[in-house]
Amino acid sequence: MVFKTTGNKSNSVILFFHAMGVTGESSMPVAEKMAEKYYCIMPTSTVYCSGQRYQSKRDEIQQIVRFLWNHGIKEIELIVASSIGADLAMAFLTEIKIPVKHVFFDGGQFAQIGKTLKRIMWCDDDKIKPYFIEAGKNLTYGNLRRQLTDSLEDKPFPELSEELQKHTFWEFGSIEEHFKYRNAVMQTYIHGNFPVFEGFNHMQYQIQNPEGFARMLETIIETDRLPELVF
Repeated sequence: MVFKTTGNKSNSVILFFHAMGVTGESSMPVAEKMAEKYYCIMPTSTVYCSGQRYQSKRDEIQQIVRFLWNHGIKEIELIVASSIGADLAMAFLTEIKIPVKHVFFDGGQFAQIGKTLKRIMWCDDDKIKPYFIEAGKNLTYGNLRRQLTDSLEDKPFPELSEELQKHTFWEFGSIEEHFKYRNAVMQTYIHGNFPVFEGFNHMQYQIQNPEGFARMLETIIETDRLPELVF
């Protein structure tokens, strides 16, 4: 993995898990809007790191844990996980004992679609293109195959405590492909929060309006509620 950070290390921590096909730096437009108040950590999956070999979700998690440990981080204010990044974030939440106060999944990959993987990105928006290009420079077929085999599993959803569910937001855009899996997620995590971004596609709000997305995340941290959004 490669880790990018922004903000003051003495502030509360936000940990980002990026989507497929991009680098951790794809979260920088949002992180920069939050850097005055929070210390933002953006790991890039080993899949997209030159000279590194993807081993497993557990290995990815251990790399993150080592980074947190080496930087004296013992608590996380917010986890933000986008698309397939939600799969790794969920493994982190269920396997690691580091306290996490809030979680926001943006179009989370909870589809359990190991045999029916479909197109996950909806746009060729100029704001996201550079991160795809950068990730592609170091991408190898073997790493991508191992990640997909490891991540897109047809298994029961992992358990989360009732208390953490209350502080977790599973967001779906109403017109994205993954919206059809929302009911299954709701039935599993019955104490959670399940906002719908009406008229939005996969990660569209985050990509097109990073400032609005950042302000929304800050409100969730401060109030445990989704703010009134313009749409």
